[in-house]
Amino acid sequence: MRLERPSMKWKEEHAAYRNEWDEDRMIPSSFNWDEGIPYETYLEELALREAGHGKWLPCTNYFLVDDTQRVVGMIDIRHDLNEYLHQVGGHIGYGIRPSERRKGYATWMLSEALKVTDTLGISSVLITCNEDNVGSAKTIQKNGGIEDGSFTEEDGTVVRRFWIKKD
Repeated sequence: MRLERPSMKWKEEHAAYRNEWDEDRMIPSSFNWDEGIPYETYLEELALREAGHGKWLPCTNYFLVDDTQRVVGMIDIRHDLNEYLHQVGGHIGYGIRPSERRKGYATWMLSEALKVTDTLGISSVLITCNEDNVGSAKTIQKNGGIEDGSFTEEDGTVVRRFWIKKD
């Protein structure tokens, strides 16, 4: 298992992952690639997003790749928080390919992402999940997450908030 940066090398695997996704919006949203957009354009837009252009804050994105060169997960590490990320998104957003869930990949991927936050100087990492996502809550707790107050979005979605302090 390893983290890999998005590149043309992963175009077909990204497409396969997207086609297997079972929700309207992929998580993390930085990996939403509309099949009507050339992959080169998607990568250019992702680079602008990662650099913090427009409404975005600087971030770094990775695929989780297994030993067979299959993308099994995706993770977005946000270098800072704005008000929305402080309430809903957190420093790290991640998702696992539906056919690969419940195999420990998310726990490993989050552990690796926390090493990246160390290099960014983030000593208190906020990670969130929806109230009904028990698996994600367990993943966060396995990586040292301590639950803080929840936040209710306008649509009624309750977001659980966890802090991982690395002092």
